[in-house]
Amino acid sequence: MPTNQTEFTEKREVISGGGAFDAQHPPSREIIDQCVHCGFCLPVCPTYALWNEEMDSPRGRIYLMKLAADGKADINSQWVGHFDTCLGCMACMTACPSGVDYGKLIEATRAQIERKYDRGRLERLYRRLIFGLFTRPERLRLTRVPLLLYQRSGMRRLVRGSGVLRVLPKRLQAMEALLPELPASEAVAEVTPAVGEKRRRVGLLLGCVQREFFPQENAATARVLAAEGCEVVSPADQPCCGALLVHAGEEEGAVALARHLIKVFEWAGVDTIVTNAAGCGSNVKEYGHLLRDDPNYAERAKKFSAKCKDVSEVLAALPKRAQRTPLRLKVAFHDSCHLQHAQGVRAQPRNLLAEIPGLELLEIPEAVICCGSAGIYNLIQPNAANALGDRKAGLIASLDADVVVTGNPGCILQLQASLERAGKRIPVLHTIQLLDASIRGHLLSALRK
Repeated sequence: MPTNQTEFTEKREVISGGGAFDAQHPPSREIIDQCVHCGFCLPVCPTYALWNEEMDSPRGRIYLMKLAADGKADINSQWVGHFDTCLGCMACMTACPSGVDYGKLIEATRAQIERKYDRGRLERLYRRLIFGLFTRPERLRLTRVPLLLYQRSGMRRLVRGSGVLRVLPKRLQAMEALLPELPASEAVAEVTPAVGEKRRRVGLLLGCVQREFFPQENAATARVLAAEGCEVVSPADQPCCGALLVHAGEEEGAVALARHLIKVFEWAGVDTIVTNAAGCGSNVKEYGHLLRDDPNYAERAKKFSAKCKDVSEVLAALPKRAQRTPLRLKVAFHDSCHLQHAQGVRAQPRNLLAEIPGLELLEIPEAVICCGSAGIYNLIQPNAANALGDRKAGLIASLDADVVVTGNPGCILQLQASLERAGKRIPVLHTIQLLDASIRGHLLSALRK
């Protein structure tokens, strides 16, 4: 797999061959033919911004899909490389005047790749490690003790100061750099009662990395929802939603997790299912598409998806009940790609932050460009991810913000690592944490713990 700009910008030749896609959900020819190659997607595409390569742009990748569908391209290493570098950020969908659903195209293409292309033993093992860990909350929980020991014993400072990390493979360096400072575990009750008169009964999707590495965000979400009159149900037995798998083309595993999650929340009997991780939120809203061929789940999946809302959508639709206390902060708001592009949620988090007295909201330039997180992208394409992260960190640094907020744990990890490389110690928090702090009357210093 290509890992740097030089490899990506060398001349590529597509080798002609027979029909490339199998019959299991190939990229839709109807959607492919919607692309008129106008170029509106080019300025918003992160990889095109980095390398100025046509085949590393959305319209270029759609052209490669068309070649494969017509039997004029094989699924070989060069062809696959262009799709591996795609972040799946969906910025092109927001920019596209023709309404091309690139998200469905890239996910279908990646599923074809994972079935038909041999990545090699080491690459398969590495991906199996990622999916076997980050989609299993119980396994992530087991890593907390050694990670806490690594961080709090001083070993992390010693390792970083010694320079030993520089001799490790880039991917392992990226994994270490992205490790968050783990907070104390903070469990969310299976049922959090509403404060005052109950307005609605909502379910809370706890996530995987969110549940184990950012438990304070789930706890804050439950508190804020309860303060606004919601009874919050958080089933302890809920599995991973499958977002990482779907976005990487691992369709079979994602389908199994989706079925399980649907059953769990059917038993919970909730009016709305609340998400606070943008990648998870965009995924569960597409369960109707993912399970469209399953006679036992197709309709259930549509009903499930119709109930799913980002926490900012839910709170913005509720008349404000809980009193906000002032937070005198300059706050840079980072739009997560899967919130602004995949879910179309931009105004709601800004409106919620604007309700906090004393808070000054700052807009980050190039808001449509991805920070480089993109699910597992920063673990498998660290050079490109770091370049995008450094670009975003420079734009944030120019704002002189007290804090950065966003709506996705992957973005938090990426921005923290990028700002640290830039020598900027600016805390990066979830939007819901500032709302929680304002309602509870807490100071920013308390959120850093």
